[in-house]
Amino acid sequence: MGSKVSLDLQDEEIESIQKETGFSPNQIIRLFTRFTSLDKEENGFLSRDSFLRIPELAINPLADRIVESFFEKGHDHVNFRQFMRTLAVFRPLTNKTLETAVNSRNKKLEFVFSLYDSDNDGKISKKDLLDILSLMVGANISPDQLSYIAERTILESDKDNDRSISREEFLRAMDAANCNTKMSVRFLD
Repeated sequence: MGSKVSLDLQDEEIESIQKETGFSPNQIIRLFTRFTSLDKEENGFLSRDSFLRIPELAINPLADRIVESFFEKGHDHVNFRQFMRTLAVFRPLTNKTLETAVNSRNKKLEFVFSLYDSDNDGKISKKDLLDILSLMVGANISPDQLSYIAERTILESDKDNDRSISREEFLRAMDAANCNTKMSVRFLD
């Protein structure tokens, strides 16, 4: 498998991906190996079904929303570079993480916002919240309880009284959230 990686992933590509994502060369090679193992058709890209071969993702109630985040609007496939860009959001923060870095606190929160904004209109409505809450808790909570939680969440976060949560309101509401422990994955070297 090591020779396939060196043939398919050139040093220049590794260096370019490293600059763009912050992953180390070893991490890039390991993730390339994982990418190629998910690419059962060996066509150089992943489909939505390819992602669902990841057991940890397949059992996640938000799997469809997470998988969708890897895809550019209107596209059915993800190449390795796109795969790496999305994974980079989950790199842990360090004291040296710049606010403009792909794994900055704001980028992590933007990612979460996009998961909640299921209709991609730039705000989280009651319907968006109900969609996500239903996925997360399933039949464990009654529809009335879900509706109450959604209403309460909007009431607490909606500062401009438009009955939705804007990106700015979401970021403000999440000000105290610890993104490094909740939204980071340790990628082994």
